Amino acid sequence: MKPLRKKFNQYRAPQEVMEKGIYPYFIPISSEQNTEVTINGKKVLMFGSNSYLGLTNHPKIKEAAKAAIDKYGSGCAGSPFLNGTLDIHVQLQDELAEFMGKDAVMLFSAGFQANSGVISALMGRNDFVFFDERDHASIREGLQITFANTCKYKHNNLQDLERLLQRSTSDIPRLVVTDGVFSMEGDVAPLPELVKLCEEYQATLMVDEAHGLGVFGREGRGTCDHFNLLNDVEIVMGTFSKSLASVGGFIATDADTMNYLKHNVRPYIFTASISPASTASVLAALHIMRSEPERQQALWDITNYAKKSFQDLGFEIGNTETPIIPLFVHDNEKTFQVTHMLLEEGVFVCPVVAPAVPSQDTLIRIAMMATHTKSQVDFAVDKIYKCFKQLEIL
Repeated sequence: MKPLRKKFNQYRAPQEVMEKGIYPYFIPISSEQNTEVTINGKKVLMFGSNSYLGLTNHPKIKEAAKAAIDKYGSGCAGSPFLNGTLDIHVQLQDELAEFMGKDAVMLFSAGFQANSGVISALMGRNDFVFFDERDHASIREGLQITFANTCKYKHNNLQDLERLLQRSTSDIPRLVVTDGVFSMEGDVAPLPELVKLCEEYQATLMVDEAHGLGVFGREGRGTCDHFNLLNDVEIVMGTFSKSLASVGGFIATDADTMNYLKHNVRPYIFTASISPASTASVLAALHIMRSEPERQQALWDITNYAKKSFQDLGFEIGNTETPIIPLFVHDNEKTFQVTHMLLEEGVFVCPVVAPAVPSQDTLIRIAMMATHTKSQVDFAVDKIYKCFKQLEIL
């Protein structure tokens, strides 16, 4: 057997979980992404979706996607750099730039590409990138393929970041990159303090707003706007696959940085453009998000209701400040077990195990949507409490 084939043959971690009957991944859903979905012909409450504003099945978004296919076809068959720029892409870029208060926006077919491609293109050999130890995997991927020096600081620990900044010289390009909302535990980056540090040490700040858009700020502009810092954060990244009900991502920044990025980010230059249907969906979702602020309020109302319900029953939810509610389990196998048990009980949740979090901090991740009802929350909390007690997690 060839060595590479042997390596794959010996990888049995998924099979070990499958043999126990608690494998939780790749579960087919046969309905639209809503607060209730269909799995194996059974109705299940969805508490594992990142559709924070509940827009994935909005009729105006569906209509926009269908109309875009009728006008532009199913795909662009090329990258934005060559034949893949449509006028609808330009429209979305312009509207997002105005929305985010930046000079320009570039679109990506996936949010993962936006982070990994931009970080690796921005920073050269001998430059420095400072990153939070709990930054998203797409940021970590960009760090792996950059030639820059990479420095990890403790989670949301400004003293540790400053210590690292002091060890590098101010005349070398330095980038600090952080999630605005940390996607597993639901806590928020201390952006005001990060901005001050970056100003003091002449470092550029990049913020990933994947889980902040639609949730924080005026009309859902994100955590940077929530802290009134959009003008102070030089590079903002966002995704379309969460509040904006589609797929893809973007970078918003100043004109000079954009000029550099558009001609140097390889995933942007060498990947086909975001599809017409996806682009039209984002535009429609953006318009709805801006014109219906009550959705954002509904999201916070149901989030606060769910948080109190879990806290009153003694669940450990950590430092979450967002519609992401982690329920800590602290055990890999029990995390898989409780996820499986809950699906049997009619509640879909996401298990979070190492390496997404430290192995001692495994959890199930509850994600709230503006369209969840109190009765749905009550049902889910009751089932989760029952399963946690059965496994002696509580």
